[in-house]
Amino acid sequence: MRRIIAQARKELTQVFRDRLTLALALLLPLVLLALLGKAISLSVTNIPVVVQDLDRTPSSRRYIETLQASLTFRVAPLPLSTQPPEALERNEAYVAIVIPPQFERSLQRDRETEVQWLVDATDANTANIMRATSVALTQDFLTRMNLMAGVQPAIRAEIRFWYNPGRESEKHIGTGAFAVMLALFPPLLAALATSREDEQKTILQVYVSSISAQEYLLGKALAFMCVAIAEWVLLLASAIPLFGLRFAGTPAPLFLSTMAYLFCSVSFGLLVGTLIRNQAAAIQATQTVAFLLSFLLSGFIFPIANIPTSVRWISHLVPARYYIEVTRDAFLRGGGWAAVWHVPVMLALLGSLFFLIAWLRMRRMQMDV
Repeated sequence: MRRIIAQARKELTQVFRDRLTLALALLLPLVLLALLGKAISLSVTNIPVVVQDLDRTPSSRRYIETLQASLTFRVAPLPLSTQPPEALERNEAYVAIVIPPQFERSLQRDRETEVQWLVDATDANTANIMRATSVALTQDFLTRMNLMAGVQPAIRAEIRFWYNPGRESEKHIGTGAFAVMLALFPPLLAALATSREDEQKTILQVYVSSISAQEYLLGKALAFMCVAIAEWVLLLASAIPLFGLRFAGTPAPLFLSTMAYLFCSVSFGLLVGTLIRNQAAAIQATQTVAFLLSFLLSGFIFPIANIPTSVRWISHLVPARYYIEVTRDAFLRGGGWAAVWHVPVMLALLGSLFFLIAWLRMRRMQMDV
């Protein structure tokens, strides 16, 4: 045990002596957390829309007012000499709406009335959101028109948003960015520290010493776990006011899962460091595997169910996938242990697997010397 603590003290001394490494460990995660949390938004708002009103009646103006009241669309003026498709071609608007003549008369006579929506579908996801919003706004307009005419709708849906009533995408993105940052920096520091000793050949002193491969790796894991815990505290202290987070339930699952997640991240860094003896290559491997997979296959941006089946199975090996579940539950849902009991179990299994492979690799190299 004394040799493990001595190894951990040596690693921490090296970290605190190197100001660049210390800044990489503590300051850069805060900057990236703010950038990811604020730059990424799933809300589609303030989309410019042009309307060509060929009816010019109170009903058509009321339909335009319904669009103006929406947070999604912003009605922009259409020049007299410009046709709606031309506004799309010039990037002056993303949606062009044509209200036909006899619009109000057709409504009063209960006839089918068509309003043309020309939607720029360059961004398919945004186009789908605009299409769904157009249907909802049109239905809202028709409902209000029927109520004004004294006709009550047969079914009226009352919608209440649960867990995130304000529909703030920052809370959804912020909790995910919190997990992605911890998936990048702890393994990066551990991989650099391990590969540096291989690259500089100082690892030979470890091979010929009395310290075992298990004690060597446990000492490094203990040291970088301390650094990772400091990163977690700083990120949590920044994320709560930055994204308006608050605990929705008991924080016990989050704390336990955090320890398992940090151990998993550090163990992966040790694995990369023992497999790759070059620091530049270790950085590339950590960024590609830890960050890229955590960014794309963890449910950070889009649900895992939307990932193609051919690559979805990889998400089961991505630790950030499980930690994002527990962070979003802790700050948004508040389901507690009943909802996330499997998270610390899976993280502990993955962390143990990474550490075991690193230990076997280290032990084989030590025996070959």
